[in-house]
Amino acid sequence: MQLPSELQTLSDLNYQRLTEKHPVILSWSASLTEQLKYVLGLSDFLYEALMRDAQLCEIFPSMIASQSRADDYRQQLQKQLVTEPDEATGEHILRTVRNREMFYIAWRDFLADWPLEESLHHLSELAEALIFETYQWQYALCCKLWGTPVNQAGETQPMLIIGMGKLGGGELNFSSDIDLIFAYPDNGETQGVRKSIANAQFFTRLGQRIIKSLDQQTADGFCYRVDMRLRPFGDSGPLVMSFAALEDYYQEQGRDWERYAMVKARVMGREMYACYQELRQMLRPFVFRRYIDFSAIQSLRRMKSMIQSEVRRRGLVNNIKLGAGGIREIEFIVQSFQLIRGGREPSLRKRGLLETLHAIQTLGLLGEHDVTSLQQAYLFLRRVENLLQALADKQTQTLPDDSCSQQQLVTALGMDCWETLLQEIQVHMARVHQIFRDLIGDEDDSEEAPVESVYQELWDMAQKPEVVADILQQDLALAPESKVADVLLQFKTELAKKTLGPRGRDVLNHLMPKVFQGVFRHPDAQFGFPRVLHLLQRIATRTTYLELLDEHPAALMQLTRLCTASPMISEQLARYPILLDELLDPHQLYHPIPLDQYRVELRDFLARIPQDDMEQQMEGLRQFKQICLLRIAAADIAEVLPVMKVSDHLTYLAEAIVEVVVHQAWEQLKEKYGEPTHLNQRVGKGFAVIGYGKVGGWELGYNSDLDLVFLHDCPANINTNGNKEIDGRQFYLRLAQRIIHIFSVRTASGILYDVDMRLRPSGASGLLVAPVSAFAEYQHQEAWTWEHQALVRARMIYGDELLADAFMQTRHQILSRVRDASVLKQEVIEMREKMRQHLAEKKPGRFMLKQDRGGITDIEFLAQYLVLCYSSQYPDLTRWSDNVRIFESLLSVGMMSQEQVQDLIEAYTAMRDQIHHRNLLNLDADVSQDKFLAEREVVIQAWQQWLG
Repeated sequence: MQLPSELQTLSDLNYQRLTEKHPVILSWSASLTEQLKYVLGLSDFLYEALMRDAQLCEIFPSMIASQSRADDYRQQLQKQLVTEPDEATGEHILRTVRNREMFYIAWRDFLADWPLEESLHHLSELAEALIFETYQWQYALCCKLWGTPVNQAGETQPMLIIGMGKLGGGELNFSSDIDLIFAYPDNGETQGVRKSIANAQFFTRLGQRIIKSLDQQTADGFCYRVDMRLRPFGDSGPLVMSFAALEDYYQEQGRDWERYAMVKARVMGREMYACYQELRQMLRPFVFRRYIDFSAIQSLRRMKSMIQSEVRRRGLVNNIKLGAGGIREIEFIVQSFQLIRGGREPSLRKRGLLETLHAIQTLGLLGEHDVTSLQQAYLFLRRVENLLQALADKQTQTLPDDSCSQQQLVTALGMDCWETLLQEIQVHMARVHQIFRDLIGDEDDSEEAPVESVYQELWDMAQKPEVVADILQQDLALAPESKVADVLLQFKTELAKKTLGPRGRDVLNHLMPKVFQGVFRHPDAQFGFPRVLHLLQRIATRTTYLELLDEHPAALMQLTRLCTASPMISEQLARYPILLDELLDPHQLYHPIPLDQYRVELRDFLARIPQDDMEQQMEGLRQFKQICLLRIAAADIAEVLPVMKVSDHLTYLAEAIVEVVVHQAWEQLKEKYGEPTHLNQRVGKGFAVIGYGKVGGWELGYNSDLDLVFLHDCPANINTNGNKEIDGRQFYLRLAQRIIHIFSVRTASGILYDVDMRLRPSGASGLLVAPVSAFAEYQHQEAWTWEHQALVRARMIYGDELLADAFMQTRHQILSRVRDASVLKQEVIEMREKMRQHLAEKKPGRFMLKQDRGGITDIEFLAQYLVLCYSSQYPDLTRWSDNVRIFESLLSVGMMSQEQVQDLIEAYTAMRDQIHHRNLLNLDADVSQDKFLAEREVVIQAWQQWLG
């Protein structure tokens, strides 16, 4: 046992310091002292452990005399924990035992005086003893605090701790995390205390205490880093689950990597074997398929690809675990046989890698030469890994780059030099990787044309923040401050909580790289990305929609384009996924229904729904509106429709819907009450819907409500002719109520329109529907000037010809009334100021497009003033209800110059266009103060000219 000179110097220094602090070491035997001096040159961990623990220096000679200590671990801990010590004392006991036994294992590893299998066995047994005895100690403490958990039959309930990964396989490495899953048999409550709690709550508290006891860093260090992420739903799932809940999860949502992990699952504590068999039998069909399952190959390829990505992104060179041909590939090879054939071959259901390799050879699944190569590589690489970690008790699989550590590793392995060691490692890893490629291949070996690998990598690594950040910045050139990484991590976290099922997860894994490719090719990807992911989050459990996007590239392209352009559209699609069907035909998507066809298309759309199914009829109306809105918005985004045409389409759509709603409401009332008898000798319903404001002026926006007034011409003392007879005017009141209900009731597809009835005679206190004669009387005798202003932008959007004539006559008479210009001017100005004070939300540095000086409302008031002031001289001014044609009428009668009219129309349409686009972006109707300066000046000058 000769050390190289540089390590000998280190050893001498360490030995001197050690014996100065703990002279008892001088009493060790000559052979033991020689061994000590050897290992002190190789391991900082061994030196520091002795420096820290005086008692270890005294007892170690008797410890090392024992050839195997694993069988006594639990008994040793039980003796010390049987008194149920407090938290601090218990944690000190656990860490002291852990540190001393790890010292023993490392000592024998560095001296190479036992086989690797014996080292792995001791490491695994020590971990199991520490875990299970911690459980026993904490279980007793928890029962004193909260009672003993029992099931419905009164049987005491244990908590099972299932060791995963290398712990489960009995092959734990020197400085490994421990992967655990907690479970308990049955629900119930605790008993034996005054206030019982549910078993789930008891075991959650117990689990938290066990984790703290093992994981928390104290003055004595820690026992193990505890990783609970392999449990159902990962970090977002409950800490402990019942057997039934576990079975449901794995049957409905279990993923391939969870099958892979569950192969090695083993319960901690021999006492728990019988109870665990029940759970193991429940989970066996999930882990081991009855048929030969070749689908596992693709899953293993993907997992390997993810590991390679992480290695590359994190710059992990010389990594003997994750690199090509490393320990992980050996594990993949073995477990691929377990996953593919384990359902048929019981010998492949073993947890240990070496024993499973033996079964693979016995079954003739791999040739003797390949099996030997894998065995030799595994034993060699695991020994390197153990020694590498025992140098300083650090979790690493990366070969050191400092000369001292390299020399320590070379010496411990009995090699000539670092280059020889590297060559030996490379030979083993090259053989392993060749076998891996022959059996499993790489992700790139798939026959399907791959999506650009960076997008696949981004999806696969979505739970690794540092890798995601690297991809976004280095490969996709996104700014570091972009929120894209946070959005993606949140998406993946939320997805883990959903019940997707294997099919849904497969589709998502196939779809998401395509989604990324579509989004990140767009210049505004940082805006589109969260919108698309929000939508996918909403439809994630509806596999049919995911398949639609996966199988139709054109639909996916339209989705990313529209969501990137408009949060309004992305929210609509997320809320009502049925709209995704509209993305399949881009030609239809970007070409809305012709204006004169809305009524026909709506009737055809509703014809598929039984007429007597009012609930579905109302749902159909909403779906039709959403489909049309989507097409109009798509055409708007694509700049196929100018602003005037956008409003025309939105207005014609609303009119078609109003007609159908009136008809539906009428038919419902008619079935119950019959019709008012004054309709016997005429065609129509004796009913009209007057549209005010935006709908009256053909100027609807995406988010506009409908300002409506209802009129009828039913005389007094008229009844209906149905089995249940009511007063005719009462019939029209109920008709109005029913119409408002159909518009405003919230179904699965939301509401149809917000309806505002405040412009009816006498406002909110007036009748919901008025006789046309009473409407005329009110307008002539009681209406305020602002109500006459509103009448400028009013027209009948549904109704009988008789009512249309009566309304138009009243409107014309009111608008063309002779008025005192100065009084009118004063009233209009006062109303405008009042509106500005009540409605303006002034934001510093922002121009409010509607309410600020020079904005849209000034243009509307100007048009209304001029109509009210001059229609007595120019009756043609009452013809139109929209601002653009009102200004054109003012030009035609010579009141305004062509230049002024053109400037006002351009200012008006430009601001409205801006509001439309801000609607699409879900933004308020305001812009920077330096925008629309020329347009505002035009409006202000016109206001000064006409209203001073």
